[in-house]
Amino acid sequence: MFDSLFPYTAAEEVTFFVDLILPIPVPKLFTYRVPRDMAGLLKIGARVIVPFGKSRVMTAIVARMHNHPPAKYQARYVLELLDEYPLVTSYQLELFNWMAEYYMCCVGEVMNVALPSGLKITSQSKVQYNPDFDYPELLTKEEWDLLKELQKHPALSYEELGRLVGEVHVPAMIKSLVGKRAVIVFEEVREKYVPKMVRKIRLHANYENREQLLMLINRLEKLPKQQEVVMRYLRYVPVQINPATNQKGLDKTVLNQDDELSQSSLQTLIKNEVFETFEVIQPRFSDTGITPQVEIRLTDAQQGAINKVTTLFQERDVVLFHGITGSGKTEIYIRLIQQALEGGSQVLYLLPEIALTTQIVVRLQKVFGDKMGIYHSKFSDNERVEVWKGIISGQYQFVIGVRSAVFLPFDNLGLIIVDEEHETSYKQHDPAPRYHARDVAIMLAHWQKAKVLLGSATPSVESYYHAQQKRYGLVELFQRYGQATLPNIRLVNVRQERKQKTMKNEFSSALLQELEMNLDRKEQSILFQNRRGYSPYLQCEDCDWTSECPNCAVSLTYHMRAAELRCHYCGHKEEVPRLCPVCGSTKVKTVGFGTEKIEDQLQILFPQARIQRMDLDTTRTKNAYQQIIKEFEEGQVDILVGTQMITKGLDFDNVSLVGIFDADRLIHYPEFRATERAFQMITQVSGRAGRRADRQGKVLIQTSNPEQAILQKVLENDYFGLYQEEVTERQNFNYPPFSRIIKLTIRHQEQVISRQAANKLAADLAEKLGSNRVLGPEEPLVERIRNQFLYDILIKLERDKINIKAVKAFIQECITTILTDKGLRAVSVVIDVDPL
Repeated sequence: MFDSLFPYTAAEEVTFFVDLILPIPVPKLFTYRVPRDMAGLLKIGARVIVPFGKSRVMTAIVARMHNHPPAKYQARYVLELLDEYPLVTSYQLELFNWMAEYYMCCVGEVMNVALPSGLKITSQSKVQYNPDFDYPELLTKEEWDLLKELQKHPALSYEELGRLVGEVHVPAMIKSLVGKRAVIVFEEVREKYVPKMVRKIRLHANYENREQLLMLINRLEKLPKQQEVVMRYLRYVPVQINPATNQKGLDKTVLNQDDELSQSSLQTLIKNEVFETFEVIQPRFSDTGITPQVEIRLTDAQQGAINKVTTLFQERDVVLFHGITGSGKTEIYIRLIQQALEGGSQVLYLLPEIALTTQIVVRLQKVFGDKMGIYHSKFSDNERVEVWKGIISGQYQFVIGVRSAVFLPFDNLGLIIVDEEHETSYKQHDPAPRYHARDVAIMLAHWQKAKVLLGSATPSVESYYHAQQKRYGLVELFQRYGQATLPNIRLVNVRQERKQKTMKNEFSSALLQELEMNLDRKEQSILFQNRRGYSPYLQCEDCDWTSECPNCAVSLTYHMRAAELRCHYCGHKEEVPRLCPVCGSTKVKTVGFGTEKIEDQLQILFPQARIQRMDLDTTRTKNAYQQIIKEFEEGQVDILVGTQMITKGLDFDNVSLVGIFDADRLIHYPEFRATERAFQMITQVSGRAGRRADRQGKVLIQTSNPEQAILQKVLENDYFGLYQEEVTERQNFNYPPFSRIIKLTIRHQEQVISRQAANKLAADLAEKLGSNRVLGPEEPLVERIRNQFLYDILIKLERDKINIKAVKAFIQECITTILTDKGLRAVSVVIDVDPL
């Protein structure tokens, strides 16, 4: 407690200070003075409001408390305390500091990402009439009308004033009125989080008594509508039997659900004080209506895997669970979660994609009911705040969420499950901190003495290497659940089919035949193309013009439904040209294909089929994922077309066919992890097929080169063979897991300055680290984004025999030298530790 640390009496003049984390990218904490009336109330981890700069106010977190004023500036006062109890735990503060150090960013940047927006205050400009104003003759007619409107209210926002006076130039008028000292403009600070309120109704306390209630009913005999409203209330709330039930009341909508007359009668009864209205806070995650079914049936293989995991947890903090697709990993997770909760610990279950939460949440709710919290970015700010506060209050002991869930205020974690641990979605790319949720989860578990289970059918090379080196425990399960078998995978040579002219648009004859047979059998199909939109770009056949983004060095993707060209990097949009903008030719054609084009062609090829698409364009709204998956599960969709979001852990019994387009593009990506990722993605999407024991699924992979080694390993489901080749090659060229990589991206609007800064930074780094450790600078694949020219520098550092903390400090020094150079100040440097 703050007051116990610094006791004082009324006779003593002791000034207290706090060091605060502010949500801004500055390396140090800021010290503020504590008002005397707050001295005994502040706690580490609580939020406060403080002034910053000339006119800004911010939410800050108390990190330290002391009585030492800052040496180099005058401390300003804390304005307001937001929390009676801390909303950020000591474990979270430790995590924030570790992430800032490890990912080479500022602790304020970590705080800004960690806290949901609903826990950060906002300020809104308000205008009020100045009572000391005595010069009305200075005002125009419009200004006088606005001032008269202001006199009717304590204060109004710019938007509210605009609505009242119907004037589009309100900001300019207010500026003029401020100059004439007719109004006062101030910042109203308010918290974003607003509890959900429900209006309810109850009988006035005078009628809780049985005798008084009977007298009321008799008195209303001549007013049958009003009497019916009272009787309806009593049917739901048995006041005459138990008067205490009246205090909880009844939702107002229940009483006026029938007709306008009953609504009018209810209003009259409220006016006559027979009923009274009141508001209560209603949790946004109310009862799901799902009755928990605790019993989970496990096969002998699954039970054996659980026993191995439990045994390994006695000697290892992290266990890698390598289970093939369809092996029943979720049931194993459920049993382990139950064991942890029964032991009184908290559990965090991480998933890489929101799309995955949709299906798994329903399965978990059947076991855990409303005791489980859900946390992801599609939820509103208010919903996320309620989960955050629900963990602190003990309402949720178990939370399932995406990568940002690692920031939740757990203080008693017993188990963290990282499902599909190999997925790149766990890595945040922008803004800082550019963290990997899997690695952060392992550190979080370390501080809370918790265990971590990493699960995947295709583990990352790094995780499998750590398991082989005995840093992690390893449990493997190579048997599908319920006697189901792995699908039959077939490679289709599209180069050969094109020569034979048996292709129809992007579809091989083999895939079309299988789709048709699947439709006849009333079975479902999934088609995977890892590129959204209709076509990657437009091209003129006469002059070779291509549609390019004016802000980025990429082509504009054609989206047919929206009838626009769109940049997937900066969001720039253009209308689709009818003629070539360069030569005026009418021969403008689409090149390549995305999910939208496949969907369009399917509707032509199979007009009777029910087709749905799941990609970023069709899942922008909050409940879009759930709706698409629900329709597919219920058999309302025959063919589901999608990007990589359909590859991850979805479980559909009736899917017997998977088609994979453009496999070569996945394999031949210029990046050292390309082979690993292609194997993971193809294997994962293949695993969606044939999950029932009574039939084997089929997978067709369309490729121009079926002899590629990676595709042969997919056919044989040879993960270990892939791992051995990958780990050997990475050791030869000193790539992870044998080294650590830090990527620096230099950005500037002028290419010359960006190149100059990158060359200087690389030279400064190489001078001390050596040219063998510093690679570049090189232009990335996309060398210009949002009108900024980019250059990458890769720093490869040995895992052992190097002081990584000292190296990071040196890198920061070199970056600071660049950023303080007078000619290079406008340059920005993005630091990405452990890039993917």
